[in-house]
Amino acid sequence: MTYARDRDAVVLTHDLDFGGILAASGADKPGVIQVRADDVSPDLIGVQVVAAINQMSAELKAGALVTVEPLRNRLTVLPLQRS
Repeated sequence: MTYARDRDAVVLTHDLDFGGILAASGADKPGVIQVRADDVSPDLIGVQVVAAINQMSAELKAGALVTVEPLRNRLTVLPLQRS
């Protein structure tokens, strides 16, 4: 996360731990795209991931968590609030 933040990069992951890391740290960057799907092959989820990047690129650069699921995308602006 530090590497991505320092380079103003966006993390693309299938690992749900990244959302937890963001919540625990209270960080406002880096932007993270987390894919929540059983099949993450590019043929099945790739078009949706690219569409999410194109649609939410400004938010990702500013610091957001974008969750890509088979039927929808969700945007959460960082920092995440701890509950």
